[in-house]
Amino acid sequence: MTQRQIQILYRACWTIALLIAAIPFVFPFIWMVSAGFKSVTEIFGAPTLIPRVWRWQNFIEVFTYQPFARQYFNSLYIAILVTVLTLLIASLAGYALARMRFAGAGLLMLFLISALMVPEEVTIIPNFFLMRWAGLVDTHWPLILLPTFGPHGVMATFLMRQYFLALPKELEEAGKMDGLSRFGVWWQIALPMSRPALAAVAIITFLFSWNLFLEPLIFVSSLEMFTLPLALSNFNDSYGLPLWNLQLAATSLAVVPILIVYLIAQRQIIESFALSGVKG
Repeated sequence: MTQRQIQILYRACWTIALLIAAIPFVFPFIWMVSAGFKSVTEIFGAPTLIPRVWRWQNFIEVFTYQPFARQYFNSLYIAILVTVLTLLIASLAGYALARMRFAGAGLLMLFLISALMVPEEVTIIPNFFLMRWAGLVDTHWPLILLPTFGPHGVMATFLMRQYFLALPKELEEAGKMDGLSRFGVWWQIALPMSRPALAAVAIITFLFSWNLFLEPLIFVSSLEMFTLPLALSNFNDSYGLPLWNLQLAATSLAVVPILIVYLIAQRQIIESFALSGVKG
């Protein structure tokens, strides 16, 4: 065998091995999509991956059983808004902590990092009273403000700070010599160079907001204000039992944006974790 043939055989063996290793991870997702086309009787009957009878009406009933389209839009616009706000605030705060020297900067960073150690369940009750005092209960504002300024926002700030620390200072000093202000250096030099970190923060923030369940459960009570995690748990019959065929069909629709975001940004997030967080 030639060297090229050996390389092709080696790659083919690795590809087959990886495909076999991926089966336990991919199979539940395939089964979920398949079960979304089945009836409840077939789901709990003899296990089959391909439906005997394709019930396309399940995906129609998802939108007629409750205002699923409105709930889908709620999750989408909240996730996008939280992502944009987090990118803006985390990049500004991360750049300030990385490049600006002021009294108490280290202590401030220590306080911010310590916020990550507080469980979410501990702060949810004070946050509820705060939002009720502000008149924001049963609105989407808590679902926007808490992820942006809470522990997740701190994690995003820390990630951006670590990336800005790894950037060469010479480029920023050259920008200052050209007459750029501190804000101009951040906007025209630091941000364009930190695209991998921005992509990582964006995808993590989007997924975090998209999958948020505890905050909507506490702060939202109107059906029209529900987000997808709450909507998925609301497909029940008159006895409170889950309508599994509708739940699985709705869940299949709910994972579509997650797959799109991950497929678009998977390379950037891997590069960001490889390049950031290595310099303190």
